[in-house]
Amino acid sequence: MMKMLLAGQWVDRDKTIDVRDPFDDSLIDTVPAATAEDVETALAAADAARGAARAMSAYERSQILLKTAAIVADNLEDFAVTIAREGSKTIREARGEAKRCVNTLTISGEEAKRLLGETIPFDSFPGGEQRRGHFERVPIGVVLAITPFNDPLNLVAHKLGPAIAGGNTVVLKPATVTPLSALKLTKAFVEAGLPAGVLQCLTGHGAVLGDALVSDPRVRMVSFTGGIEAGERIVTKAGLKKIGMELGSNSPVIVWKDADIEWAAETCVSGAFWAAGQNCIGVQRIYIHRDVYDRFRGLFIERTKNYTIGNKMDEATDMGPMINEGEARRVERWVAEAVDKGATVLAGGKRDRALMEPTVLENVPVDATIHHEEVFGPAVNLYPVDDLDQAIADANSVDYGLHAAAFSKDVETCHRLINGLDAGSVLINDSTDYRLDSMPFGGVKKSGLGREGIRFSLAEMTEPKVVCWYLPEL
Repeated sequence: MMKMLLAGQWVDRDKTIDVRDPFDDSLIDTVPAATAEDVETALAAADAARGAARAMSAYERSQILLKTAAIVADNLEDFAVTIAREGSKTIREARGEAKRCVNTLTISGEEAKRLLGETIPFDSFPGGEQRRGHFERVPIGVVLAITPFNDPLNLVAHKLGPAIAGGNTVVLKPATVTPLSALKLTKAFVEAGLPAGVLQCLTGHGAVLGDALVSDPRVRMVSFTGGIEAGERIVTKAGLKKIGMELGSNSPVIVWKDADIEWAAETCVSGAFWAAGQNCIGVQRIYIHRDVYDRFRGLFIERTKNYTIGNKMDEATDMGPMINEGEARRVERWVAEAVDKGATVLAGGKRDRALMEPTVLENVPVDATIHHEEVFGPAVNLYPVDDLDQAIADANSVDYGLHAAAFSKDVETCHRLINGLDAGSVLINDSTDYRLDSMPFGGVKKSGLGREGIRFSLAEMTEPKVVCWYLPEL
């Protein structure tokens, strides 16, 4: 059994949770099922360690983060195997995530040294001539980090990295089904010299731990990545504290008639089916100019049918299973509902246990669930369009706005798309499935609150503190 980190100690519990490989349901390991009492222990320890965290110099925080990054880099394959086995990613996809984790922690270590303030011109208003001052950024305190299953290592790093860089303490609650990567990263932080109590890692069921963690006044910020229903529940329970949320998307792509059609098809196939489509910035709706629709559709279907699905640990596998059979059944139902309402399946559509085939649909009506909700699975919809303004309106028509993308070689067309698409990021001549770990990441509408990306998370996880001097001899 892997143990959880609680008040500076690695502990187990009588009740445990099985962590299983979604491909064959084999048992990988077990983790403790934390209790309500463990929540209190974790919060008390995190609160007590705030002084130790704040006392670390920027250099010390930076060195711990850089050492943790080096530990992950030195054990990259071990981390990748853990990611692949407990989740949905193929071993090749998992290696990419492990490398991104190293980058995320490295950036966090660098940004720990760039937590800057500014001078304040108190003499800019009459009466302030004898005052001088500045503001500096100080830790917010205890950060609660709740992470999802689809990126079980790098999204943990995206919360721990900036929180520790800012001098905070953290209580980490990883996804129940994928806790092993988070525990390995927690061990790396301890090995790198993180003071006891600065980080707690609680494994367990959200129904047992969630409300108590979220509502506690000692928590000064909740950083959550997950679904809308859970996000809305957190908002109602959190009370007076900061909240940062990334709640998913239903990402649109517009392929205009002057685009590089082969590149657009290639990158959108990858963008739709990476990690079995369980990707908040995955391609879900593609609007293609009617003049090039048939060509794009043909290329897209050809590439989709050539996708190899199966054992995640096989180097030749392009796509593994969904996180569990229940999720695969849900996508299967959504596809069937769309078909009942008039949609056509162009490729895929079948399921074998947790393996859902890469699926391409057309003629999807706007009242179909798979059109207006986040599918979070390997299914994508194609739509022919004639008018650019209508394409933009259709792309914006759902309640999400995380990433949007467009393909065109015309600068004016691209600027119209950039201006018109309502999303946190607009990617030109690329699919929606691209993120640089240092960029501001987040969305509009139901896609979330605030922005991640190390420098931007660091700003959220610290507060400005004003210092004002009255100097009568000036």
